[in-house]
Amino acid sequence: MIVQKEFLHRLKRDFSLNIYEVKIWTALLSRGIATAGELADISGVPRSRCYDVLETLEKKNFIIMKIGKPIKYIAVQPEEIIERVKKHLNKETDVSLRMLDEIKGTDVFRELELLHHSGIEHVDVEKISNSLRGRDQIYGAIKNMLQDAKKSVVVATTETGFDRKAKLLHAAMGTLSKRGIRVKVLTLREDAKMEGAKVKPLSYPMRFVSIDSEQMIFFITSDETSPGYDTAVWIRSPFTVAALERLVDSNGKA
Repeated sequence: MIVQKEFLHRLKRDFSLNIYEVKIWTALLSRGIATAGELADISGVPRSRCYDVLETLEKKNFIIMKIGKPIKYIAVQPEEIIERVKKHLNKETDVSLRMLDEIKGTDVFRELELLHHSGIEHVDVEKISNSLRGRDQIYGAIKNMLQDAKKSVVVATTETGFDRKAKLLHAAMGTLSKRGIRVKVLTLREDAKMEGAKVKPLSYPMRFVSIDSEQMIFFITSDETSPGYDTAVWIRSPFTVAALERLVDSNGKA
């Protein structure tokens, strides 16, 4: 089955899937019903990954598993998937709005307000922050920032962004571990695991990487934004970074 790369990447972005999930899904749509082995052959996805991908697609309600020998998978109609994705996004939005309302009543939020209103110490925003544009530039800045870490690294990421952050941290984990640096990852992905890091569940979408409670690269766009337009702010303010870390950690599920 030949599917244009541009089409696959459009589906990947619009439906918040990874490339293997898109390939398996489109392969199944072209067949209607198929076994895991058939889908691996059609899509080009390695057989070793095929079952994991199918399990994820089933959890996301993109496909249906038909019990039998062999087990087969059935494609859900695209129109029905659109409705399911809309319901899921509405649910996520409602949860995020509730969380933001709850945050207003926390001590950490009051600290943030105090920072804004007290004027104890004037801070020149241009000296403590700068903007980054484009995912490649942002990830390059994160790599540089990780090299400066002395005590801790905290990462907050979405379900779809977890793999990208895991790849980034994996490359640096050896050095971080040798230097005794604690790594904590907060993510929306269920059952997420990362060797060398403490993983905790996150209650609402948030994207940032911080070091030593002093510096933070904070994404101000969603992970559905085109990589070229992804935007983040690099903050160098210990008070602000520490407050944001506590704010997110205190509102995690665990």
